[in-house]
Amino acid sequence: MAALRRWLFAGLLVLAPVGITLWVLQWIVGTLDQTLLILPLAWQPDRLIGYRIPGLGVLLALAILLVVGAVTSNFIGRKLVSWGDAVLHRIPVVRSIYSSVKQVSDTLFSPSGNAFRTAVLVQWPRADVWTIAFVTGSPGGDVGSHLQDDFVSVYVPTTPNPTGGYFVMLPRRDCIELKMSVDEALRYVISMGVVVPAASVSNPR
Repeated sequence: MAALRRWLFAGLLVLAPVGITLWVLQWIVGTLDQTLLILPLAWQPDRLIGYRIPGLGVLLALAILLVVGAVTSNFIGRKLVSWGDAVLHRIPVVRSIYSSVKQVSDTLFSPSGNAFRTAVLVQWPRADVWTIAFVTGSPGGDVGSHLQDDFVSVYVPTTPNPTGGYFVMLPRRDCIELKMSVDEALRYVISMGVVVPAASVSNPR
């Protein structure tokens, strides 16, 4: 029985990552394939060639991203985007949703954004308990005016799903900057400490 149990766990360790990876890829491809629905009915690949080819939606989505990126990279495209932003900001319900989503996307995807640029070591959720967090910027506006010391905005991710977490503001002196990259730190968090980055890190003071 011990050997059977050992073989069972060994098989799970091999097949579980492969199965989960295939499932995620299938979900991504299936979701992007919905992009084909924007085509006129007569242009649908199912009608043109008589059967469905998985992945065509991925190619169409990439093509749309490239075209939109190319158009908005010139002067006229930027003017059109500004005009569209102004229109959307005038619609009462859409305005609040669009502005919030745009601020987050600009912060995360803009080359000049500051999100997730630095991995730090902080004491969380209490003193003498350490975890990895990411500096996202500095407190500003009314919040910053109430913080007398030098504070930074920090995102503390949960594990193994780093998309959920906590936003906190900590004194800069309480954050120990790590030498590992953001990607290495994310892998460390997602793996629950199993995948240790090769780069050395600073020790807690």
